[in-house]
Amino acid sequence: GFRITANTLQELFEQAGLCLFAAIVERVEAIQPNLERTFSITGTETDYLLFDWLRALLLAADEEKLVFGKFNVNLTDNGMTATAWGEPLDDERHLRSREVKAITYHEMLVEETPDGWLAEVIVDI
Repeated sequence: GFRITANTLQELFEQAGLCLFAAIVERVEAIQPNLERTFSITGTETDYLLFDWLRALLLAADEEKLVFGKFNVNLTDNGMTATAWGEPLDDERHLRSREVKAITYHEMLVEETPDGWLAEVIVDI
């Protein structure tokens, strides 16, 4: 799993995407922003929204063999839209660190703190 802290909720979601791919490949900074993908997710509860966001990213990674290393998230009253930049997985450049099979809702936490935002996410590997 991973723990994320951020100044804003938007930044928290962007960092969560980065953390997910840092768990999948050894050097997330090696991911080139050659491909742009847009995601739209509806919902109003931040923990479910984060779960669905990470699940959508993992689905793109699993089904389309894509990896992402840059994110721009826009939160609205009804959910979120996000753009992710990345490229097709290249086994020579993107050494895999582990296979993330699923995002779990077990013990997921998203909360505002005096210093900003905190999230904790457990993944099934």
